[in-house]
Amino acid sequence: MAKCTFSTLEIFLIFLFVMMTGITVALLSLLFVTSGTTENHTGKYHGFSCMLFPACFPTTQIPPATHPPATQGPTAIQASPTPSTPEPTLFQNFSGYHIGVGRADCTGQVADIILMGYSKTGQNAQGILTRLYSRAFIVAEPDESSRVVFVSIEIGMVSQRLRLEVLNRLQSKYGSLYRRDNVILSGTHTHSAPAGYFQYSTFVIASGGFSNRTFEYMVAGIMKSIEIAHANMKPGKIFINKGNVDGAQINRSPSSYLRNPQSERARYSSNTDKEMVLLKMVDLNGDDLGLISWFAIHPVSMNNSNHLVNSDNVGYASYLFEQEKNKGYLPGEGPYVAAFASSNLGDVSPNILGPHCINTGESCDNANSTCPIGGPSMCIAMGPGQDMLDSTQIIGRIIYEKAKELYASASQEVTGPLASAHQWVNMTDVTVWLNSTHTAKTCKPALGYSFAAGTIDGFGTLNFTQGTTVGDPSWDSIRDQALGKPSEEIKECQKPKPILLHTGELSKPHPWHPDIVDVQIITLGFLAITAIPGEFTTMSGRRLREAVQEEFATYGMLNMTVVISGLCNVYTHYITTYEEYQAQRYEAASTIYGPHTLSAYIQLFRVLAKAIATDTVANLSSGPEPPFFKDLMAPLIPNAVDRAPVGTTFGDVLQPANPKYRVGEVVEVTFVGANPKNSAENKTHQTFLTVEKYEATSATWKIMHNDASWETRFYWHKGLRGHSNATIQWHIPDTAQPGTYRIRYFGHNRKKNVLKPAVILPFESTPSTFDVVTTW
Repeated sequence: MAKCTFSTLEIFLIFLFVMMTGITVALLSLLFVTSGTTENHTGKYHGFSCMLFPACFPTTQIPPATHPPATQGPTAIQASPTPSTPEPTLFQNFSGYHIGVGRADCTGQVADIILMGYSKTGQNAQGILTRLYSRAFIVAEPDESSRVVFVSIEIGMVSQRLRLEVLNRLQSKYGSLYRRDNVILSGTHTHSAPAGYFQYSTFVIASGGFSNRTFEYMVAGIMKSIEIAHANMKPGKIFINKGNVDGAQINRSPSSYLRNPQSERARYSSNTDKEMVLLKMVDLNGDDLGLISWFAIHPVSMNNSNHLVNSDNVGYASYLFEQEKNKGYLPGEGPYVAAFASSNLGDVSPNILGPHCINTGESCDNANSTCPIGGPSMCIAMGPGQDMLDSTQIIGRIIYEKAKELYASASQEVTGPLASAHQWVNMTDVTVWLNSTHTAKTCKPALGYSFAAGTIDGFGTLNFTQGTTVGDPSWDSIRDQALGKPSEEIKECQKPKPILLHTGELSKPHPWHPDIVDVQIITLGFLAITAIPGEFTTMSGRRLREAVQEEFATYGMLNMTVVISGLCNVYTHYITTYEEYQAQRYEAASTIYGPHTLSAYIQLFRVLAKAIATDTVANLSSGPEPPFFKDLMAPLIPNAVDRAPVGTTFGDVLQPANPKYRVGEVVEVTFVGANPKNSAENKTHQTFLTVEKYEATSATWKIMHNDASWETRFYWHKGLRGHSNATIQWHIPDTAQPGTYRIRYFGHNRKKNVLKPAVILPFESTPSTFDVVTTW
C-alpha cells in the first residue's frame, strides 16, 4: 500500500479545519451552558437551529406589569391530540441537573363556597386576602434519562380526583414523560382555600357539593405551573441545608405524645419537629432559580372565623421570599419560585400561646381540651399577634427568616441519580407484621367521636370532647337511624375508637372515604422525599423517616436524608402512632384505617425504598387503580343572576376614598358589586383590584399592588335577589411613597336573558384619586 503524503498547503488546511471544529464545539458548549434546555411553544426542542439563532429561545424573564392584565384565560388546559415526548437536549456533559421551576394561579372561586379545613358550617368564602399558587419543580438528570416533579399547591390538601385528572392531562400532553411514579402533588394545608374539588362523599358533603368551576381552575393552575417549569428547564445545581426553627410551633396534643415510650421520647429534645429542610436551586452561573422548604406546621394562624381566601403562614413565607428575589415584580410574577411545603404537621399548631379558656383566661391544656365553664368550645389556642392576620405574618416571617438564613449558607450539593417508586394500595386490607410471629390488619375507614370535637385550633360546632373513648347512646341512635349500624367487624377493628361515622361501610351516593391510596417515594441522590397521603403526627413522621432511612441503608444506600412531604396525592385524614391512637384525641379519632395505620405505611414505604435501592422498581406491582367518580353532588349554593340597584351599574362607587391619607392608614372604597365566583369562569381580569400610583414623569399609572398583595383586602357583601357590594381596602405600608393614587375594581357579572343561556360579562371601575402623605 502506497504511503499517503500531504503537501504543505494540505497540512495547513487540515490544521485549520481541526482548529475551526474545536472552536465551534467550544462555542456551542458555552451557548448551552448559559442558555440551558429550551423549548418552543409546541413543547419540542428546536435542536440545532436554536444554537445558531438565539432569538428562537423563549425568554424566562417577564417584565413587571404596568397595567391590569386583560387577557382572556382558558377555563381548562386543552390536551395535545398526539402525545409526544420531547427529544433529549444536546447539552448533557455537565455536573448537576436540568432544573425547571414554574408558578401559576390556582385560586378558584372566592365566594359562595366553603373554605376547606375547619369543616365549620357557615365558613364560606367572602372575598380574598391573597391569591393561591401552584409551584412546580422539575429535576432531570443531565442525559435526561430520569426526571422527577414536585408540586406544592396552596390548597387544603390534594384530592384523589385532582391528582388523577392532572395525571391524565399530563399523559395527554407529554406522553410517558410525567407519570404517577415521578410526579408528587402536595398541598400546603392552608385552611383558607376553597373546597369543592373532592369525589368521596365525606369531603363532598363537607364542601357543600362538588364545584367543577373550582376543580377546573385548580387543575388548570397545576398544569400551567408544570408547563412553565417544563418549558424553562436549564442546567443547574441543587444544594441542601437544614436548621431548627424556634418560636413558631407547639404540640396541640401533648398528652397523646406522652403516650409514646419514654425511651423513644428521650431521643428528642422537643415534642415537635423543629427542623427545616431546604433545597436551594441555582443555574450553572449561580443565579437563583427557586427553593423548596419542608417544615412541620399547621397553616391555621387564620382561624375559623376567617372568610377571606388566603395561603396562611407558609404562604406568607413564600410571599416574602419571592418578593425579595423578584424585585420590581408584583406578587405572583417573576421567575423565582419559593415553595414552603407541608411535612408531619398532624399535631403541630402555630398558635404558640397555647390553649386557654377564652371566658376565664385559665389554661385548658388538658387531655380533653375542655374548660370548667363552657366546655371544649371555650378552649382555644391563640397566636402571638394582636389578631389572626398579625399572627399569620409573625409566624410566616419566622419561617421566612430561617429559610433565608439556610438558603444563604447552603453549601452541600445534592448529587446522584434520580429515581421514583409508586404503588396504589388497598389501605382497608393491609396485613401488618408486628413481629416475626404476630400480625394485625388495617380497617375499613371510620371516624371517631373526637373527630367531631375539633382541636384547640378550631373546635367543633357540636359539644363533643377530645379524648372520648366511649360512645354516646343518643348519638349512636341518630347515626343508626340515618346511616345504618356499623358492623361488629369495623367496631372491633377500630378499638378503642368509638365510631361516630362508619364511612368505610357507606357507599351512597359514592364511597365516603378512599380504599385505594397512593404510596410514593422520589429520590435525588441522597435525598428521599416520601409522599404521605395525609397528616402524620410528629412521632409518626419520626418513625417513618427512621424506617425508610434504615431500609435504604440495608441495601447499600447509606446516610440518606428522608423528608416527610405531607398532604400528597390523596387525602386520608391523620396518621398517629399506635400509642397515640389509644388516647383518641382528634388526630387519633381521624386516623381512619385504625390503630395499625402507621405500621402499615412504614411497611409499604420500606417496600418502595428497597425497590429503589436494589433497582427493582420495575418489578413492583402497580396495585389496584383508584376510581374516578362522575355525577357528583352539585353545589348547594346555586348560580344566580347579578343585579345592580336601579339607577346604578356594576362598578359604581358607593363609598369613595377620602382625598388624603397618611402612611399606616387604611384606604377603603365600596362599589356596586357582582358575585366574585363569576371570575373563576370568565378570566378576562386576573385580579379583583389594583392599587396604582401616578408617575408624573411619564404621565402613566403604575400598579403597586394587586389582590395577591398582603396589603390589600377584597370583601364581598352578598345581598338579596342578586344584589351585592364589593369593598376594597389598602392598608398603606410604611414603604409607600408620597403621591397620587387610585384603586381600581375588576369584576364579572352573570346576566341571563329570557330563553337564552346565562353569560358572564367583565366590567371595571376607576374611582377618583387620593393622595398619600407621610405627615399632615
